[in-house]
Amino acid sequence: MTQKALIKAAQDARGRAYAKYSNFQVGAAVETIAGKVYQGCNIENASYSLTQCAERTALFTAVAAGEREFRHLVVATENGVSPCGACRQVIWELCGDIPITIVDEQGNIKETSSAELLPAAFGEQDLT
Repeated sequence: MTQKALIKAAQDARGRAYAKYSNFQVGAAVETIAGKVYQGCNIENASYSLTQCAERTALFTAVAAGEREFRHLVVATENGVSPCGACRQVIWELCGDIPITIVDEQGNIKETSSAELLPAAFGEQDLT
């Protein structure tokens, strides 16, 4: 899949966000090694701790479908904000070091990676 198509998938997912409390819609799209794309959006809750971020929604959906190898993650927000700390940890756990594209409403793109977003990441090697 082209980066442009993956960005569009994340932007489309952003439009489906349930963000009635913050009004801050986020969309994500993750591409697997096999070329499948899974989308996610943020889903808020009045009890804020139960809110689910778009990145985790996309990745958890992919994992629930049996996927284990990922190629690229795109996150679409209003202002190009990067993933929160919890999402960074989940991305690292499920994807290792993968490229991440962050796009804002104007189409400005920032290229980064999960290793850049979470240096000295905590992982299974730290549990032994």
